[in-house]
Order: sequence, then C-alpha cells, then structure tokens
Amino acid sequence: MGAEPRRARTPLLPGLRILLLAAVAGARSLEIQVDPRVQAFVGEPVTLKCWFRSSAPLTEKLTVDWTFRPRAGGSVEPVFHYQSQAFPAQGGTFRGRVLWAGDVSKSDASIRILNPSLDDNGTFTCTVRNPPDVQHNIPQTLLTVTLRGASFQLTSAGLLSLLVFLPSAVVVALLLVRMGKKSGLLKAKKRKFGYKKSSIEVSDDPEPPGCREKLARCCLRCLDTDDDDPY
Repeated sequence: MGAEPRRARTPLLPGLRILLLAAVAGARSLEIQVDPRVQAFVGEPVTLKCWFRSSAPLTEKLTVDWTFRPRAGGSVEPVFHYQSQAFPAQGGTFRGRVLWAGDVSKSDASIRILNPSLDDNGTFTCTVRNPPDVQHNIPQTLLTVTLRGASFQLTSAGLLSLLVFLPSAVVVALLLVRMGKKSGLLKAKKRKFGYKKSSIEVSDDPEPPGCREKLARCCLRCLDTDDDDPY
C-alpha cells in the first residue's frame, strides 16, 4: 500500500484574514478597580466603590451590574443595575436599600447601601460593560458588617497617641508624688527646729485671754454684784 498523499492546507482568504484581525483589534479590555475589603456597622450607610477605565468612548450601551453572594454560601443575588439611569433591585433583601452613588462620566460605578445588616456579610461583584470593550477582570469586595462597639480595633493613630501620652502621664504623676514628699518633709523640718508662726498667719487654736480681758471680766462681775445687793 502506498502512502496517502498529504492534503494541502487551504490558505485563508485575504478578506477573512482582515476580518479576524479587525475583530481582535476591536476586542479591547476594560479595567475595573474596587476596594477589596470594606468595614460597615449595622444601620449605618456604607458606600461600595467601583472605578472603571475604558478605551472606547462611553455610550448609552454602557451597563453596570452589582451582584451579591452571602458569606455563608448560597445563590448570587442581583443588587443593582445601571444603563443610562439607575434600576435598583425590585425584589430580594436589597429592595429599597441601595442607591446609585456613581457617575459614569467620571468612570465611577459606586453604590450606597442605606441600612446594612448582618445578613449583608458577603462578597459584592461590580461588572461594567462598554461595547466594544470587554471586561477582563472581575474584582470583588468583601463586606463585613458588625455591631457598633462589638469589635475594638486599635488604629495606628490611636497606638501613636497611646505611646506618646502614656509615658508623659507617668512622668507627671511621679513629679507630683515627689513634690508632695518634699512638701511634707519641709513641714516636718519646720516643726522640728521650732518654727514660729508669723503675725500674719492665723492659728486654728484659740489663744488664752490676756490681762485686759481678765480685768474687764472682773469689773463686770463687780457691777453685777452691786446691782443685786438691795442695800
């Protein structure tokens, strides 16, 4: 048996090759950035940031979609849709709680959750489409909702303040104690060496009566006795 003849490859037509190159060139990328982690408190509004950069001019075909997946697991839930105008979710747990906080003219596709709850703990995804640009990355934001005061986090500013003011407070306290000891020692020395009070100082102990006071009392007694004697 003889070897089968090789089949010649059919070259691409020049017109088809041009169309493929144009399609590849037209499929531009669209970049999106979000905050990877966001901390929120129950009942306090929080903004989920989303920025995009498109190489194509912005048109009415541009769309923004936000979705949510609970941390405990479950199906993906639509949160918000935008195309020329805002379309909040008409059902689900986010109904009436999400507002549009972006501006597509400034490449901003952010949303705002008015009344976050513990059930909102999970992952939010921001998707932006601006044909012919296609999105090549799908960033996600992990939202953590807690009760106010339930968790204590020491920030860098708080730590710096603690390191600066705590030693100062200790030094001031030591100086006050030292001054108090010196004051007590000075008083003890004055009493030991017979310190005499100045005429300006007022003593708490009553002073004994003088000669004038004694003479005045005797005169008063004599007058009282004369008045009582009828003869």
